[in-house]
Amino acid sequence: MYLVIQHTIRDYDDWKPVFDAGEYVRTRHGCIGHEIFRGDDNVNDLTIMLEFPSRSAGESFMADPELRQHMDEGGVTSEPRAMWVTQTQRVDYRSRKAA
Repeated sequence: MYLVIQHTIRDYDDWKPVFDAGEYVRTRHGCIGHEIFRGDDNVNDLTIMLEFPSRSAGESFMADPELRQHMDEGGVTSEPRAMWVTQTQRVDYRSRKAA
């Protein structure tokens, strides 16, 4: 189960060390790992995919007051937009022959 969060930050170089330091908060709630994507048109628009073993684990993380504290400290300038997704298929085209 993935929690996809999108928000805007002031500066990636300021935000990233704060995000990294918050790993213990994520793992305390069972987070398995993450991926970070930056917007091509605005590098301070982020999409973060956090993998959790269950939705309830991720919701517990989202409700943790330390998360809001880290977001403020890291310079998050927008309210997070969150969406729960479950991967239903993954296809790797690199091993297929060209048409």
